[in-house]
Amino acid sequence: MSLTLSVLDVSPVPEGGTGADAVRQTLEYADLAEALGYARFWLAEHHNMPGFAGVAPEVLIGVIAARTRRIRVGSGGVLLPNYAPLKVAEVFRTLEALTPGRIDLGIGRAPKMDPRSALALRGSEDRLRAADDIGRQVEELEGYAEVAPSPFAPDHPLFDVRASPEGAPLPPVWLLGSGQLSAGIAARHGRGFAAAHHFSPLESEAAVRTYREHFVPSVAFPFPYAVATVSVIAADTAELAEGLARASQLAFLRRLNGERRPAPTVEEARAHTFTPEEEEKLRPFAPLHGTPDRVRAELTALARRLNVNELMVSTVVADVARRRRSLELIADALGLLGRRQALAAL
Repeated sequence: MSLTLSVLDVSPVPEGGTGADAVRQTLEYADLAEALGYARFWLAEHHNMPGFAGVAPEVLIGVIAARTRRIRVGSGGVLLPNYAPLKVAEVFRTLEALTPGRIDLGIGRAPKMDPRSALALRGSEDRLRAADDIGRQVEELEGYAEVAPSPFAPDHPLFDVRASPEGAPLPPVWLLGSGQLSAGIAARHGRGFAAAHHFSPLESEAAVRTYREHFVPSVAFPFPYAVATVSVIAADTAELAEGLARASQLAFLRRLNGERRPAPTVEEARAHTFTPEEEEKLRPFAPLHGTPDRVRAELTALARRLNVNELMVSTVVADVARRRRSLELIADALGLLGRRQALAAL
C-alpha cells in the first residue's frame, strides 16, 4: 500500500529547554520533514497548555514556507472561534500570496478548550459557545475570501466586505474534527477533512464515513479527501519505543491534571506507577509505538480501517534527537525518501 504521510507538530518543549527553544526546533523539524519526503507540515494551536509552545500557526507557517521549497505548510488548525473570520481570511490570503500553491488552511472548533483561555481570547462570556456555530463562521470566512457566496443578505452592511489582498486565492480549506459535526460541514462545503484520531480514536472511523457519504464536490476538492492525525513514536528498539511512549503518557496525564512541570524523562516515566484509574483514562490516547516494522504495519492497517487518503503523524517526545530519529524511522519504513528520489529522477 502506497501511503501518503505528513506531519502535525505541536512544538513540544524539549527536555531542559524552554518554549522559545521549542519554537526554534519546530523550524528545524520542518526542514527534516521536507528532506525526508513528507507531503505536508501542519502546525497546531494550543493555548495555556504546559509542555506545548505551538500557539501561533499562522506565524510559523510563513517562516517555514519561506525556508522550504516543496512541502505544503498549513494550520492544524487555526481555532476559528477565537478569531474574526475576516482576519483569518486575510492572513491566509497573504500567506498564499507569499508562497503560492503550498499553503493549507486547516480550521478547528476547539469545543472543549479551556474556558479561561477561551474567555481571554474571545473577550466575552457570550462568545464562549462560539464553537457551536462553526458552520456559520466558515461561511463568513469563505464569503469574505470570495470562494463562496456571502452568507449575508444584500442589504446587510457586511455583504460586500472582501478580504485583502484581493487577487490572492484562499488556500484549500480543511475542517478538523474529533467527531461528525465538522465532518458533515466539510462534506457539505466540498472541503478536505482531517479526523483527530490522536485524541479521539473512537470517533474517527464514523466521522470519515459521514464525510465520504455526504461529500459534495467543489472546485478545490472534486473528490473527498480524508486525513487522520495519529500519535506515533518509532525507535530503534522496542524497549526504547516503550519508554518514550510511557514518558509521553506521563506528560499527557500531567497536562490533564493541570500540572506545569518539565517533560518527564524516559527514566522518570519508567519509575512511575500508573494507577488503574490513570491507565483507564490514558488508554484511548496511547501513541502507536514500536520498531519501524511494527509502526509500518500498524500505520498501514490504520489507514485501511479508517479509509483515509493520508495519515499525519504527531510525535510528542521531549528528547529532540529521539523525536527527529522517530521521524526518520517512519519515513524509511514507509519508503518516503525512496519514492521522492524516484519521482525526482523522472
